[in-house]
Amino acid sequence: QVQLVESGGGLVQPGGSLRLSCAASGNIFSINAMGWYRQAPGKQRELVARITSTGTTNYADSVKGRFTISRDNAKNTVYLQMNSLKPEDTAVYYCNAFYIGINYWGQGTQVTVSS
Repeated sequence: QVQLVESGGGLVQPGGSLRLSCAASGNIFSINAMGWYRQAPGKQRELVARITSTGTTNYADSVKGRFTISRDNAKNTVYLQMNSLKPEDTAVYYCNAFYIGINYWGQGTQVTVSS
């Protein structure tokens, strides 16, 4: 069983920055892939960024060059640095961990980009 606890969401003006954190806990040794997804009202949940235990990353085209995902394997924690935020980045952001064939999800954190 894996528990994911997210933090760092909030309200920010366009062009601003936020940093999301997600800490995984439970009876785990090492999680393979961790990442962030988001879901805006009326839309499907989509991948934002993902990172493997070896540091391989991939990003949605809409966030490339603006968002950076990183990971602390010793702490089983993943971070999402979000810069140059746009109103279209407004969504609930969910942390995801893939462990022993199962996808685990955090409770979600709201990110609102508005002036």
